[in-house]
Amino acid sequence: MKNIRNFCIIAHINHGKSTIADRILEYTKTIPKKNKAQVLDNMDLERERGITIKSHAVQMKYSLLGKEYIINLIDTPGHTDFSHEVSRAIISCEGAILIIDGSQGIQSQTMSNLYLALNQKLKIIPVINKIDLVNEKIESIKSEIIEILKCKEEDIILASAKNGIGTKEIIEKIIKKIPPPSGSINSPLEAIIFDSMYNPFKGVEIYFKVINGIIKKNEKIKFISTNKIYNVEEVGILKIKKQEKSYIESGNIGYLICKIKNTKDIKIGDTITHHERECKKTIKKIKNTKPMIFAGVYPINNDEYKNLKSAIEKLQLNDSSLVWEAEKSLALGFGFRCGFLGVLHMEIIQERLEREFKINIILTIPSIELRITDKKNEVKYIKSASEIPDNSRMYKIEEPIAEVKIKTKSVYIGKIINICMDNRGILKDQTYITKEEIKLTFEIPLNEIVFNFFDKIKNVTQGYSFIDYEVTKFEESKIVKLKILINGKNIDILSMMTHKSKAYVLGKKICEKLKKVLNKQMFEIGIQAAIENKIIVKEKINSINKNVTSKCYGGDISRKKKLLQKQKEGKKRMKKVGNVEITQEAFLSIMKL
Repeated sequence: MKNIRNFCIIAHINHGKSTIADRILEYTKTIPKKNKAQVLDNMDLERERGITIKSHAVQMKYSLLGKEYIINLIDTPGHTDFSHEVSRAIISCEGAILIIDGSQGIQSQTMSNLYLALNQKLKIIPVINKIDLVNEKIESIKSEIIEILKCKEEDIILASAKNGIGTKEIIEKIIKKIPPPSGSINSPLEAIIFDSMYNPFKGVEIYFKVINGIIKKNEKIKFISTNKIYNVEEVGILKIKKQEKSYIESGNIGYLICKIKNTKDIKIGDTITHHERECKKTIKKIKNTKPMIFAGVYPINNDEYKNLKSAIEKLQLNDSSLVWEAEKSLALGFGFRCGFLGVLHMEIIQERLEREFKINIILTIPSIELRITDKKNEVKYIKSASEIPDNSRMYKIEEPIAEVKIKTKSVYIGKIINICMDNRGILKDQTYITKEEIKLTFEIPLNEIVFNFFDKIKNVTQGYSFIDYEVTKFEESKIVKLKILINGKNIDILSMMTHKSKAYVLGKKICEKLKKVLNKQMFEIGIQAAIENKIIVKEKINSINKNVTSKCYGGDISRKKKLLQKQKEGKKRMKKVGNVEITQEAFLSIMKL
């Protein structure tokens, strides 16, 4: 155990975390040089977007001063929407490499992950990356690191992941500075689950760290939170490819397979112990993450409902931050109300469902969680627009407020402030980092940044901006339910939460768009936007005209009048019973608004 080192990498998105992981793997000869980049990012989505989505564990060996060391690395995501992956990695390690981009400095998301690591008493190794690109900021970044970590200047490693500078120093610091894991091989088995995934051939694969004891092949183990007992069919270590072993001892990280088919039997953060010789205490559980936004997920083909449910359960096994519950829509049928950590997380889940499970889905308009206080002073939280009660039963409605931090070039300050103000933002702080760089802090309702807020900021700054947000409080607000009605029928999937001041503009856009995309019928179609029972926008699609008098050649005019009257009455009846189909294309065009 003295020769084992477990560490993770903490860094903001695009600070070179995956590239440094590649250099470490190459230097320890775990992978050959000139291998494909981002070797630990094994999802197509990760490579396409250039970001890490999932934590990835890998074991390396390295010899120093005549001793061979086992080094377990857990590479973690940098985006704020995947911070839960970082917290799970941290609980399995004794140390962390803190990577900071020399051209950008320490970001707020990096700080939040750093504090998670410090609270777990991890040994931090600070690394300033991309020193080949910029030098003028390095001294100020060093001072900031020394102030935060209370370390010495010689503790900071200067590196260039692209050119391999500093790789040797990083590995040797890992061995010298990060303590070996504590625990006892002779104690009862005590292991923590930090990740899992579903293998269609072998069932659930569990990734764990052994705190005490030994886990062996062909022995019975127990999952404490579910009280389920299974036989260990396979156990091994996590190399680039899994490597089967006969046992995993205290302090090490590995995987196990027990032919578990029911995904509900496994919980992230659960403790594994022996069936007959249980450990006395359970390990501190990983804190559950709270979703920020919610959206309905429905199969395009209703016959795929069961397949979608199975896919979400398997995906939740691999991503414990995904929460869901069954729901029904009058327009879309049976589906699920899913909670996500942010817009990027929602997009990734949607793409994974479609790519990995081959299920075509419709994602409804995302909404936030509101806090409602009714006339009886009872407080409850709602997740969709359809749950908003009418004013007669409601005392007040509160929405979450996010603290948004934006780092950018000072030339873009005016455009950014305009966008934030248009989204009901309040400027709280404005700090010049250098003459050319500025940090702006706003308070913006979460409902305003759920949609395309980040895209707008990126567009006006030509990509030269770094944005982080965190929900800090709830505030009373004039949030209303905007309903869309077609021929007087409420279309529940198009209902949405919006601020009263923006309801008319949004309702007008939706009604005009529906007028363009809906097919004409033999009867007139009325399109309306409403708040409560008050119609605020009206549009209509005229009926298809059919000349019922075309076969009347001459004769009494009364015959033509009778035919026209009959047509008029027929259209009235048709309007009462006729259905207007909202096609998928029409719905997606509304989503794009």
